Amino acid sequence: MTIPGIGYINGGIILGEIGDIHRFSCPGKLLAYAGLDPVVYQSGKFRAAKTRMSTRGSRTLRFALMNAAHNVVKYNKTFHDLYGKKRAEGRNHYNALGHYADKLVRIIFKIMTDEVAFDLE
Repeated sequence: MTIPGIGYINGGIILGEIGDIHRFSCPGKLLAYAGLDPVVYQSGKFRAAKTRMSTRGSRTLRFALMNAAHNVVKYNKTFHDLYGKKRAEGRNHYNALGHYADKLVRIIFKIMTDEVAFDLE
């Protein structure tokens, strides 16, 4: 609840879907559980230039994290500036949001494991 842009409902969904944070040894595993990790297409020497979200994890958690990333980008100046930078690089809206949903998962993991408050201005 200390992250600006995450309210009671979204926070409750995220906490309810994650459950015990100690089930995950690193933020990458939580990201994969949410289905936000990239899928790499490759065969032999071929490796695809573009990747997509895997979408094989919890649909509800993925929706809540993307919604939270959208709200955090709106209400946090640091995230808003970085979002603008990603958009200037040529990424579309959902690609940039997926990037910040990844960052948000890492922040949530750190907040929940160390039991600290969010203080990024």
